[in-house]
Amino acid sequence: MNVRSRLAAFYFFYFASVGAVTPYFGLYFKSIGATVGQIGFFMALLQVMRMFSPNLWGHLADRHGCRKGLVVFAAMGSVIAFLGFFFTLDILVLIPLVAFFSFFWNAPLPLVEAATLNFLGARTTGYGHIRLWGSIGFILSVVSIGWLLDRIALTGLLWVTLLLLLGVAGLSLFLPVAGPLPAIGPVEQNLPFGTRTKIIVFLLACFFMSTAHGIYYAFYSVYLVDNGYNRAVVGMLWALGVLSEIGAFLVMPKLWERFGVRRLLLTAFLGAVLRFVLIGYAIGYPVLIVFAQTLHALTFAVFHTSAVTMIHRFFPGKSQARGQALYTSIGYGAGGSMGGLLGGWVWEASGPAVMFAMAGIFALLGFLLVKVGLKPVPNTGGALLNM
Repeated sequence: MNVRSRLAAFYFFYFASVGAVTPYFGLYFKSIGATVGQIGFFMALLQVMRMFSPNLWGHLADRHGCRKGLVVFAAMGSVIAFLGFFFTLDILVLIPLVAFFSFFWNAPLPLVEAATLNFLGARTTGYGHIRLWGSIGFILSVVSIGWLLDRIALTGLLWVTLLLLLGVAGLSLFLPVAGPLPAIGPVEQNLPFGTRTKIIVFLLACFFMSTAHGIYYAFYSVYLVDNGYNRAVVGMLWALGVLSEIGAFLVMPKLWERFGVRRLLLTAFLGAVLRFVLIGYAIGYPVLIVFAQTLHALTFAVFHTSAVTMIHRFFPGKSQARGQALYTSIGYGAGGSMGGLLGGWVWEASGPAVMFAMAGIFALLGFLLVKVGLKPVPNTGGALLNM
């Protein structure tokens, strides 16, 4: 296989494993007796490790140039850690086990993201065409597992997830060895105050968007099942969101050219506000729930593709892996864990509809930050932010 195919295959299996864990592990924890608050805690813990793990792995990769070796080590570690789920149902034992698994499982992605963008060089618009294979893997995983779990016990989820993790570990052996990275650029050496401010504002906006999605990832499946949707339908709804995501990935280069990244980011945040309010208050109207899932094209694909590209521009040269790790840690790690924890508390205190409305409020805060803090600028260095 050529380099593009090997990267695409890794994304396929990695996000197939995400399609097993993210939509269904909340249901698994519920099946072994966990409360809503405990489910929120476990799903948040999966994200908490993203605050620490990617930064450690990214620092090692940038400092020692051993990106592929670290990806292999982390992928193998996630398989070994996951085996622990077969031997315990004890809530207290599951706490360190979930943390240990997440530490390894979350490590490879930012390293592979940096490797992919480094491979593409100036052709970063080609990122979506490689990344969409991750979306395809997620769809096939989430639909087939949803269908399967309506026919077998939820413990079968463990075996399916283990097989997918073994696929990730095997494919990590065939990733390309990263070539020499360009020298450290001027943004790393002496960041102008305006650039530092933009990075802080942007990362904070990412934090709010990921907090909103942390609520969604932790509780969407549980909320649907509690309201009468069977697991096969739950899987199809998740798949619909990712199908919409794939469509967005395919047209992202044209969207960038026509609208600019800043305008697309603003649209993504507004789409998230609408999406989460609809999920919270239109749960009894399947047509609106279906429509809300199509907004995943905006709230994930448009947002994430724009975000990793901006981070790639903000952190050039040898800081690429650390830049992607910082985005993963602050956005998906801190934000995702905050969403899981707050979501569990708000659900127990005020109900799931209020919880999803809170997710919409977080997305609105992200919109305001981008609107006010990331103004388009006329110079070439800020062209990425232009309208």
